[in-house]
Amino acid sequence: MEDLVESILDYIRSDYTDYAIMINGEWGSGKTYFWNNKIRPKIESMQLNGKRFTPIYMSLYGISNLEEISKKIFIETTQLMDKNLKKFMESSGVSTIPEYAKTGLDMANFFGVTQNGDRIDYGDFFSTDDKVLCFDDLERANVDVIDILGYINNFVEHDHIKTIIICNEKELSTKLKNSNLEMKTFIATYLLDKQNELNTKTDKPMVERIRDTIEYVFDKANDYERIKEKLIGETFEYAPEFNYIINGLLMRYEKYPELIRFLRENTNLIISTFNKSGTRNLRILKHSLTNFKKIFDMVNKSYPNTNNRVLQTILIFTIAISFEIKSGKITKDKFVNINNNEEYKAILVSSRVFMDNRQFYIKEFDNNYYYNFKAEYRFFKFIEIYVRTRIFDMKVFKENMEVIRNTVDTDQLPAYKRLLTEEYWKISDDQFKGVIEEIMDDVKNGRIELINMVKIFAYFSYFVKKDLINYDMKTIKSVFLNGMNISSLTSSYCDNVEEELSRIALEEEQSEDMDEILNYFNMINTKLEEKMYMEKAEEIFKCIPMKMEMFYDKFDKECMEIPIFKYYDVFQMFQRISCASNEDIVTIKEKLLDRAERYSNKLQDELPNLKKLKQIMDDYIDGKEPTIKIVILQEFANELSNVIKEYNKNGKGKHEEVYTDFIENEIENNNERSFDNKVENNNALVHYNI
Repeated sequence: MEDLVESILDYIRSDYTDYAIMINGEWGSGKTYFWNNKIRPKIESMQLNGKRFTPIYMSLYGISNLEEISKKIFIETTQLMDKNLKKFMESSGVSTIPEYAKTGLDMANFFGVTQNGDRIDYGDFFSTDDKVLCFDDLERANVDVIDILGYINNFVEHDHIKTIIICNEKELSTKLKNSNLEMKTFIATYLLDKQNELNTKTDKPMVERIRDTIEYVFDKANDYERIKEKLIGETFEYAPEFNYIINGLLMRYEKYPELIRFLRENTNLIISTFNKSGTRNLRILKHSLTNFKKIFDMVNKSYPNTNNRVLQTILIFTIAISFEIKSGKITKDKFVNINNNEEYKAILVSSRVFMDNRQFYIKEFDNNYYYNFKAEYRFFKFIEIYVRTRIFDMKVFKENMEVIRNTVDTDQLPAYKRLLTEEYWKISDDQFKGVIEEIMDDVKNGRIELINMVKIFAYFSYFVKKDLINYDMKTIKSVFLNGMNISSLTSSYCDNVEEELSRIALEEEQSEDMDEILNYFNMINTKLEEKMYMEKAEEIFKCIPMKMEMFYDKFDKECMEIPIFKYYDVFQMFQRISCASNEDIVTIKEKLLDRAERYSNKLQDELPNLKKLKQIMDDYIDGKEPTIKIVILQEFANELSNVIKEYNKNGKGKHEEVYTDFIENEIENNNERSFDNKVENNNALVHYNI
């Protein structure tokens, strides 16, 4: 780095130059920091033949015309002529005027004939051999780069002013090729058409022909190279000393004693994680450290005794995920479906144990950033949300930290969770037998959630193949099947089976034993689904007729796309509807038709029960004297016919056979008692069994 500094200073010291120099480097790599902290101070302290140099820095970011550059140069030079301003800057220890302050200064004073009563020394304007111009962010200007370089060439070739240009040539090249691309494509297509080459058959693809025409007609890249060759005498590749710059970044936290102590102690960890990111973007590192300050403060405030290893892992994860998201390596939603550390580690374990490449990115992320760094808890959902959305979710934060406090810091994970969340080879030989026995005991007694039973069986199958456990598959399978029966009494329905099982990387060609376990799980899970919906149906339909507002709210939110009528007794359904007010009966009727028109393809399973309901209504109404209630129920039954038609459009009558069987059974079983009597005798239950 010192060699680069000296090379630039040699250019400044040269008696005569008619060229500029360029400092080229990636975005965020610290080029501006290098100018402000390494080059500028050296130039200001230089004295050559009794003459001191005045560096004038200008960022071209957002510049939209050449006049703005002239104005910037004028402001930068005239600020040094104003005695009062210069006196204030010297007394305040300020070397440059902030941009916002320049805007607020009296422009009339700047552009007037006098400054604070003193006449301008025109010699200052004509003196060029003591000025050093620095133009930064060339690629970010909104003016044609060729025009800017031509403008700068006036200072260099005619006035021989020392000039330094800072830019990212890689981005500059992309900008030159992609500017006004739509217009260029249109003109290139027009030219090909005029030359009768648009429809001419050739081996060269049309896209390539258009691209070649664009490059021929609008060859800005060559224009840039020509003017660069004329203007730029030397190009220096900026390779920053990251250790030096990172230490500089940490200085901004000096007024936070606990934070700076932790950061100083873990500087090597910061530098290592930064290097592993594969970028040279110090700007992202700066943002990630700002994020970490917020996280560090929240952890220290709410969980002051957090393990130092956990804090180190939080630091690594904050920097790592900031680089992954902000540098554009991944889409922001790459981690969205991972909800906690347990799921994260389950993905890692399955990908390593079973050589699963479906979660390749997660494995690479972990291998890269946590290489040679051992930590049990290394995915923090609250940090992922914070970096991705800029929202600090206190609920998720507390959930994550409570898990850390109760598991990682106390090392009390159940054996089966250890197996699912960490590589089995991390379990010592002395512990492995005990872990297996503890898991088998939990399986026998059904103490493990049903979906986790399937995952653990996959691992046990693997262990049997590797002769790591002394059980035969027949015994293990029997234990698991019995354990699944017991577990089903307390387990919940799993609605994301594929996602859950993808984390254990089931083999392409599954064994018959694994197939049997999966089939048995699916059978139990289906029953759990029915149980869940029956409970939901009971909860929702019990709101009729006394809690209709609650019924409407729950029905609209939870039942529009679920065949909920399949899971409730049809006779009780009719009793409740018939006891509702006429207005509510009309509302329910309208909801059913609207629901059928929108979601009938998802509601096919409830078709038999809706047909039963219509039959019960028709039998109840038959022969009765018309009243408002009877007329409303008749309209409800008629509307059910329309609902059934909507279902049949998608189901194509697949339930007709089931419905026919039901009618025949009901006629046979109820020949001594009509539907009407059955309903009348039970109407009272609706009022007392809400």
